[in-house]
Amino acid sequence: LDRLQADPDTLPDTEALEAEAARLRRAREALGAVNLRAEEDAAEIRTEHDSLTAEKADLEAAITKLRAGIAALNREGRERLLIAFDQVNGNFTTLFTHLFGGGEARLVLVESDDPLEAGLEIMCQPPGKKLSTLSLLSGGEQTLTALALIFAVFLANPAPICVLDEVDAPLDDANVARFCDLLDEMTRRTETRFLIITHNAITMARMDRLFGVTMAEQGVSQLVSVDLHDAEALVA
Repeated sequence: LDRLQADPDTLPDTEALEAEAARLRRAREALGAVNLRAEEDAAEIRTEHDSLTAEKADLEAAITKLRAGIAALNREGRERLLIAFDQVNGNFTTLFTHLFGGGEARLVLVESDDPLEAGLEIMCQPPGKKLSTLSLLSGGEQTLTALALIFAVFLANPAPICVLDEVDAPLDDANVARFCDLLDEMTRRTETRFLIITHNAITMARMDRLFGVTMAEQGVSQLVSVDLHDAEALVA
């Protein structure tokens, strides 16, 4: 019996125990109500987490595939651009020499080693002049050079119709004749129909057919068409 009796000196302080019990009760009350669906909620969250993880993996795979596709498109784009550039550049050089009766011209990719991001510079040297950029040429020379470039693109990628509006306006008579010679060459080499809007008599005289508007009576406009080859035959 003596061994079952507790030593009063070793018992904890009653006030301390009551304070600790009160603290624990307050802590328990602070936790709020017990969520009896905690296990079910955890399972739902786990399922949602797994679903989001799978979607994240699919998205990352799609991004990787998309980047690979973009890289392939860029690679093919560079190849096609360089092929088209070489073709247009060759046509441009030939047409420029034909227009100016000599000289030299070429297209140059500048500002970047990547063809998809590079700019385009037109280098040209009419007969008797130094090699320079397009902006340093006279107005007539710029027009002829631009026409050579337009037709160079048409030779590389022909279109069924080409409309040129007053392109001969800045040209003198000699250059208008060169422009008409180039048009004759283009009609022989391509199946493109060229529609020229002009007020220049030299250009009109070199066309196959003329279309115009006349006003025989005041306020009444009439569209007329003249086949110059038929007209020449009638005159002859």
